Amino acid sequence: MAHVIVIDDNTTNLTLFRHLLLKLEDVTVDCFQDPLQAIAWCADHEPDLVLLDYMMPQIDGLEVIRRLRAIKGRAEVPIVMVTADTESDMRHRALELGAQDFLNKPVDKIELRARVRNLLALRKSQRQLADRAAWLTEEVEKATREIAAREKEAILRLSRAAEYRDPETGAHLLRMSNYARLIAAKLGLPEAEQDLLLQAAPMHDVGKVGISDQILLKPGRLTPEEFEIMKQHAAIGYEILRDSSSTLLRCAATVALTHHERFDGSGYPKGLSGEAIPLWGRIVAVADVFDALTSARPYKRPWSLDEAASYVQKGSGSHFDPTCVEAFLGAWPEVLAIRARYEDTEAVPATAELEI
Repeated sequence: MAHVIVIDDNTTNLTLFRHLLLKLEDVTVDCFQDPLQAIAWCADHEPDLVLLDYMMPQIDGLEVIRRLRAIKGRAEVPIVMVTADTESDMRHRALELGAQDFLNKPVDKIELRARVRNLLALRKSQRQLADRAAWLTEEVEKATREIAAREKEAILRLSRAAEYRDPETGAHLLRMSNYARLIAAKLGLPEAEQDLLLQAAPMHDVGKVGISDQILLKPGRLTPEEFEIMKQHAAIGYEILRDSSSTLLRCAATVALTHHERFDGSGYPKGLSGEAIPLWGRIVAVADVFDALTSARPYKRPWSLDEAASYVQKGSGSHFDPTCVEAFLGAWPEVLAIRARYEDTEAVPATAELEI
C-alpha cells in the first residue's frame, strides 16, 4: 500500500486531492493544512509521495522541501510541487532543493493520476532495489563471518597441534594472546587489529611441530647445538603460514617469524632490531616471555608476577620494545585480571574462546 501525503493550506484543495487520489489502487492519503505539522509527521513516518502547495502563509513550499530533505532517510521521497506560479526561477529553485515534478493549477485530474501513478511505481522500484541491496549486504556479512569463523578454527586447531608436542598449556596460549591484545589496545591500534592479533598470537610457536621430541621435550637446559635446532621453529612456523590469502594467517606468519627477535638485534632468526621488527612480533615478545616466566614447566618453577614484571622492565630497550613494555606494565590491573581469568588448569583447552 502506497502512502501519499498532501500539504496545502486550502481545505477545498485537500478534499479534492484526497478524492482523486483514493481512486487509485492501493493508495492511502493523509492531508495536512499545516506544513509544520506535516514536516513533524514526516520525521516519524516515511511517505511514498508528497504533493506540496507552493504558496502557503506560514512557510512556502520551497522551505518545506528544504526541511523535508534535511530529515534523515527522506532524501529519496518523491515531491511534486503544485503551483499556479509559472516563474522559471521558482521552479529551478524547487528542483535544486529536491522536487521531482510539478503540477499546474488548476490541476487536471487525468494528469494528476498519471503523474502520481508513475512516481509511485518508481518509488516502489526504489524500495525493492534498497531491500535487495540490504539483503545482499546481509548475505555478504554472513559469508564473511563464516569465513572468519573457519579461519579462527584453523588457527586454533593448528595451535592445538603444536600444543600436543609442547609442555605449554592451553591457558598459556589464552593468557599470552590476551596480553598481546591488551598491549595493542594500549598502543592505540584499531580494534580490528587488536582482535586480529588476539586470534593470531596462539600460532606463535606452531613451528615447534617441526622440532624433534628429543629436543622439544628435554627436561633440562638445551646444549648450544640443541638450541640452534630449537631456534629453527620460528622459521618453520613462518613457512607453514606464509603466502596465505587470509589476513589472519599472514598476521600469524609474521608473529611466528619475529616474536623471538630482540630490540637490540641479538634475537633470532634474522637478528632484526628496533622498528625493523614488525610491531606484532614486538608485542607478542613481551606477552609470551612474561607468561612463560610465570608458568610452571617440568624444568623450572614459575616466577612470581613481580619477578617477571621486573625482568620485562629490565629488558626494556634490549630484549623488548620500550613502548610495548610501558604499555604492558602500565596496564597492570588488566594484566592481573587476565592472569586470574585463565589459570593453569586442565579444564582450559587451547581452543577456548579468546577474549578479554
